[in-house]
Amino acid sequence: MSDIRVPEIKIAEAPDGVEGAGFFATSLESVVGMARANSLWPLPFATSCCGIEFMATMGSHYDISRFGSERPSFSPRQADLLMVMGTIAKKMAPIVKQVYEQMAEPRWVLAMGACACSGGIFDSYSVLQGIDRIIPVDVYVPGCPPRPEQVIDGLMRVQDLARTESIRRRNAPEYQALLASYNIK
Repeated sequence: MSDIRVPEIKIAEAPDGVEGAGFFATSLESVVGMARANSLWPLPFATSCCGIEFMATMGSHYDISRFGSERPSFSPRQADLLMVMGTIAKKMAPIVKQVYEQMAEPRWVLAMGACACSGGIFDSYSVLQGIDRIIPVDVYVPGCPPRPEQVIDGLMRVQDLARTESIRRRNAPEYQALLASYNIK
């Protein structure tokens, strides 16, 4: 007899609703939120060592695909999660902002590593002191570099945001004011 472990298969929980024999009813917002949360397509914008940790997260040991993010998109028009990893020089800031602007709504941003969150140890004239100076950030993953478990936790926080976000939030005056404060149309 061998000690073969069969991994437990976890199915996404159904949103709150009314169940009966042969039917299930819930709100459209709940279904859309569940679909968005479990099908995030990340765009990795990696510039340094944090990119290596992201590669480890994509590997079989950590398996980010179990969260519905196994398809990294290198086209901003097909991605809904911008993962900025590593040091961003001030010369690169317009490119990061352009990539963000090319993404379709809804879009989320994850700042990964001390450099993307706050400039890290590079307190110099040429390094952007956090990407939140040019684009709004939804989730910060601190560390230098952060471990793959932290990256997965950050991805799960983005999933929580996607799951609970109202369909109409992106049209709200508060959201439009946030974008306007970053000079984003």
